[in-house]
Amino acid sequence: MPRVSQLYFKTAVIFLIVGIGMGLNMAISQDHSVIGAHAHCNLLGWVTMALFGGYHALNPRKAERRIAIIQYCVYTAGVTLMVPSLYLMLLGNAAMEPIVGIASVITLVGVLLFAFIIFSSEETVVTPRAQPYR
Repeated sequence: MPRVSQLYFKTAVIFLIVGIGMGLNMAISQDHSVIGAHAHCNLLGWVTMALFGGYHALNPRKAERRIAIIQYCVYTAGVTLMVPSLYLMLLGNAAMEPIVGIASVITLVGVLLFAFIIFSSEETVVTPRAQPYR
């Protein structure tokens, strides 16, 4: 499996754990004011990252391109910044609103980079792998 796929799956699982923790906290406290942050964590963190990882696993030639790791870094930075700042904003910290906005733009850039990867041609320069000894 390509390295970027592994990174996406590992990061997705971390967001799943955080999202479940947020959901449990809401259920126990009966305070659902941060449901937006919980949803963003699960959908942008767990689901979307797992889909990105699956796409790269199915398209290893594209996953070996430098743009794939750049896209991973940009998207992950955006979501990692967005989830806690949105959480704090929904708890009433209005000062987090500009950070949520910046994180949203970073995340959008990550999605646009992924779109570029998808729509780019399959023709990439790939280093041939050594054949295993029998």
